[in-house]
Amino acid sequence: MRYAVMGNGKRLRPILCFAAAEAVNGSSGDAILPAIALELIHTYSLIHDDLPAMDNDSLRRGNPTCHIAFDEATAILAGDALLTLAFEIITDPAFSAPAPEMRLGAVRIIAQAAGYQGMVEGQMRDILAEGRRLSIDALKSSHALKTGALIRAAVETGATLAGGSPHQVKQLRQYADDIGLAFQVTDDILNVEGDPDRMGKAVGTDADRQKNTYPALLGLDASKTLANTLVSHALSSLDIFDHSADPLRAIATYIIERKR
Repeated sequence: MRYAVMGNGKRLRPILCFAAAEAVNGSSGDAILPAIALELIHTYSLIHDDLPAMDNDSLRRGNPTCHIAFDEATAILAGDALLTLAFEIITDPAFSAPAPEMRLGAVRIIAQAAGYQGMVEGQMRDILAEGRRLSIDALKSSHALKTGALIRAAVETGATLAGGSPHQVKQLRQYADDIGLAFQVTDDILNVEGDPDRMGKAVGTDADRQKNTYPALLGLDASKTLANTLVSHALSSLDIFDHSADPLRAIATYIIERKR
C-alpha cells in the first residue's frame, strides 16, 4: 500500500480539493479528509488498472507496477485495502470537523464517483470499446466517468465542505468537468508523443491495444485544439471568483502544458 501511495504521483485530486476549498474562501483544512480519501481511491484504481486483466502495464510513476513489484494477489488486495481505507479515514470520529452530516454528503459524492455510476462504469466502457471505433461523443461520455468523475468529486467536496454557495459549487462542477476531459485528452496526446522517461510509464500503448483515443479519432492537432478549448471554458467558469481561485486557474493551465 505504501509502495503505491508514496510513489512520484501528481496528487492532482487532493490539490484540486484544497484549491476548491480556498476558492470559496474556506480553509484547505476543511478539505483534508476528502483529499486524503480521493488520493487513496485514485491509487487503488491505478493498481487495478495496471493488472494483466486490465491494461497489463509494467511501469507506473517511474517504478514497476504493484503486480510486478510484488504479485497479482498482493496488488489486488492492496487496491481493495486502499479503497476501504479511504472511507475509514473520511469517517474517522477523531476529527471534529467537518460536521458529521457534511462528511456524510462527501462520502456519498465520492462513493458515486468511484463506483458503478462513475469510475468503474467508465473503465468497463473502456474495456468493451477495445477493438471497435467509438464516436467522439461516446468517448467523451466514457472519459467523463473514467477520469472526470473523481476530479469532479474532488472539486465538489472541497468546495462544499468549505461552505461554498450552491452557485459557486455549480460553477466549480463545470470547471471540473472541463478540466477532467482536458486531462484525458492530454493523457492521450502524451501516450503518442510523450517522453517515457519523463512520464514514468510506457508510451504507444493505446495504439497497441487499439484503444479509442482523441488522437486516434481526431488527429493530434485537433486533439490539442480540443484540450485548449476545454481549458478556456473551464477558466470562464471561474469568472465569478476573485484571486482566491487563482490556484484552480493555474491547475487548468498546467493540465495542458504538462509533460507527464
